[in-house]
Amino acid sequence: MWGWFQRRAVPDFVAAYRQATPGKLNRQAPLHALKLVALDAETSGFDAAKDHLLSIGLVPIRQGRMEVSARRNWLVRQPHTPNNEAVKIHGIAPGESAEATPEDQVLRELLPELAGAVIVGHHIGFDAAVLGAALKRHFGLKLRNRLIDTALLSMRHVDAFHRTGYANQRPPGLDEVCQHAGLPIIGRHTASGDAFTTGQLFLWLCSRQRVRRGRELVVGDLLK
Repeated sequence: MWGWFQRRAVPDFVAAYRQATPGKLNRQAPLHALKLVALDAETSGFDAAKDHLLSIGLVPIRQGRMEVSARRNWLVRQPHTPNNEAVKIHGIAPGESAEATPEDQVLRELLPELAGAVIVGHHIGFDAAVLGAALKRHFGLKLRNRLIDTALLSMRHVDAFHRTGYANQRPPGLDEVCQHAGLPIIGRHTASGDAFTTGQLFLWLCSRQRVRRGRELVVGDLLK
């Protein structure tokens, strides 16, 4: 009877992620000391409650530089991917997804990359919701990482995208902000390309803030 009440053992990679990712950060800690990852996900649709991951791209950012040699990219197996508007945008066909890496294996490889990191992304809330649903589905795990959304940062710190008070104003798209900043857009609507482009945008936004504030940035400068 005792065995029936015992909790299922937590996999080592899940325990390591939980231990390394406390969910709270010292707001006065220097930003350059943080582990940051620029992340983008392509999904089977636009509804975070029901759609699934199709690909994930990730680029580590350390000491104010992207570690391009350490970037990762996964194509995620989804056996029942609809041929819909999302597919027309990212181009991942149902047949291609059906032959990719199983979702649970992708997450096993991804979690060590996310352990202890702050995730940077453009409109990252959606990506995080789909990723979080996958983690809960496979491992009963909540996504614990703090998020930095470069779309919201742009609205706070770039005059051209400041909030106007207009009820229907939306955060700017990645293309809009990169065009304003004069940044090249690499591999648009691919997870690896958008992660790299978002990493560039994040570093540009940080550089502007350092100049405006006249000092190195701390965590509280970017996290509300």
